[in-house]
Amino acid sequence: MERVVGRIGRAHGVRGELNVDIRTDEPGRRFAPGSSVKADSRLLLVRSSRQHSGKMVVAFEGVNDRDAAEALHGRILTTEVDPAVSPDGPEEFYDHQLIGLAVHTPVGQAVGSITEVLHLPAQDTLAISRDDHEFLVPFVNELVPEVNLVDGYVVVADVPGLLDLDAADIAGIFDAGSQ
Repeated sequence: MERVVGRIGRAHGVRGELNVDIRTDEPGRRFAPGSSVKADSRLLLVRSSRQHSGKMVVAFEGVNDRDAAEALHGRILTTEVDPAVSPDGPEEFYDHQLIGLAVHTPVGQAVGSITEVLHLPAQDTLAISRDDHEFLVPFVNELVPEVNLVDGYVVVADVPGLLDLDAADIAGIFDAGSQ
């Protein structure tokens, strides 16, 4: 199963290194020297990777100068992920494990289902669909206290305005489906 693991940013220096916007919880595994990722149909072999000023800087085999690096700017990086494999940490999940899960409140009221996991700068966010509406819920412990992959659901806190359209309208908050 192919999954997005990053997006290539600007070139870093003159030796072909690139800043990569990470979209995986396992950058050390996905961008380890010797691993490979795809940019469109091009297979890229990771030569080296390191953290620099809070960013991941990656060098790929065959990308040896700034011009070659700039030609890759903006490309989405993907890799094959075995659907049976789980991340190392107990509180970590792959997107494909979350998409399709039912969403409930703490008292068991059905809310909808997860349709997408957005990897935003501040935190990951769950897109939850109910009827013809989409709600965006930050994927943080305070708002999503339970993920049960075995039984196929997540629990989302019942915070006023988070999942209730009427409360959201009163508070001046818009659901993602109306923007």
